[in-house]
Order: sequence, then C-alpha cells, then structure tokens
Amino acid sequence: MSEEKQLLILSDDIFELPEPHLALDDPDGLAAVGGDLKPERLIHLYQHGFFPWYSDPDPILWWHPAMRCQLNPSLFHCSKSLKKHIRQFSGQIKVNQAFEDVIHHCAQLRQEHEGTWISDEIKNAFIDLHHQGYAHSIEVWNNNKLVGGFYGIAMGRFFFGESMFSLEANASKIALFSLCSNAPRLNIDLIDCQVESEHLMSLGATLVPRLDFLQQLKSAIPIPEKNISLGQKSSLDFKFE
Repeated sequence: MSEEKQLLILSDDIFELPEPHLALDDPDGLAAVGGDLKPERLIHLYQHGFFPWYSDPDPILWWHPAMRCQLNPSLFHCSKSLKKHIRQFSGQIKVNQAFEDVIHHCAQLRQEHEGTWISDEIKNAFIDLHHQGYAHSIEVWNNNKLVGGFYGIAMGRFFFGESMFSLEANASKIALFSLCSNAPRLNIDLIDCQVESEHLMSLGATLVPRLDFLQQLKSAIPIPEKNISLGQKSSLDFKFE
C-alpha cells in the first residue's frame, strides 16, 4: 500500500528533510512549505534535490518534481544559428565577476515579462551562498559590459541552475555552452535545470525520473562540499571546434 501524499510544514530545524516521494502530484513536486532560507538549510535541501520557488507574499514553497529536467554537458545541442553566433562571438566568459548584477538582471527581466519569484529574500539568500562559495555566476561580457549569463549552486559534481538572462541575442546560450564545454575541467557531471521548458529541451536537456535523480545526487554529492573549481573569480576558455 503506497503512502499518502502530504505537504510537510517545515519546523525551525534547518536539517529537517521532507520525503521526496511524498511530494504532491498536483501541483507536481510541491513537497514542503515554510522554514527559512538560511544557508545551512538551502545547502542541505539542495543536496537532496529540493529547491525553493514561490512569489511574495506566499510562504516559502519547496519543490521536488516527479520528472527532473537536467542537462548532460556533453550532450549540449548547438543549432546551426547558434554555432554561427558562437564562431562570431568576440567577448569574454567570466565567472563570479558580478554575481549580484547577474541575479539583479535575472530578477528584473522576470518581473518585466512574467512576474518574478526572485524576491529580495531570494536575492539575499543566494548572495550569502555566493559569499560562502556555493553560488556562482557564469557571465557574458562584450566590450566590458555584462550582456548575459546565469547563476546557480555548484555542489560536488552538480551545478544547480537557477535563472538566466540575455541583454544581447543568444548571450545566455553562450554562457551555458561555455559551462558545458568547460565542464570536465570544472568537475561538473550534470546541470540541474529543475523544470522542463521548450527552451531547455531544445538545448539538449532531458527528463529524469525522481528516483534516478536521487541516485545521481548520492553519487555526485556524497557530502555537501563546495565545487572548488568554481570558487574563484576567473574566465572560461571559449572554443568552438
């Protein structure tokens, strides 16, 4: 007899862990509500595949979808038009040069187009994680101007992507291509994209059942250690064969 699906109300215990398989089917993956965004809780829950996604003034909602969208860096798909754009690109790809600017741009663009879940509370939480060496930004610079990129959490051999933005055509795709092409030396095996979208699937993302995803996490993040390779301000090699 299967266990009844239930929504857990988180307590003050920052290491409390919902049961992923008890997450609701409708809405898909809603597993818990409440708690806080303290770094220790975020690191603990991300290690086990949960992520926060909510809009003010709602309480914090924690999700763990039945099918997880993820990207194997070696399977990144370049369309003909993107290949052409990459070959013509003359800017730079940088890491952690302007984390706060990246998260600001992501929030601003979401607000303009669809309403944002990147509230001030989320911003501050990820900035704290950045200062602790867990959250990172991959940035596209052109003529010394930040024109695109994305941010997320790098833990073990996983990169948990959060949000991206583009101020120039294909800028966020170029940032993602750069992370994928540098993934072996950065010790990144998989990029978590959380929820399926047509855009992500067109770039080579696939859907993985929750149980398989949990096994991947256990293998790639045996303990919630930082990804040291992404820990400093740096640049990424930008090559296209």
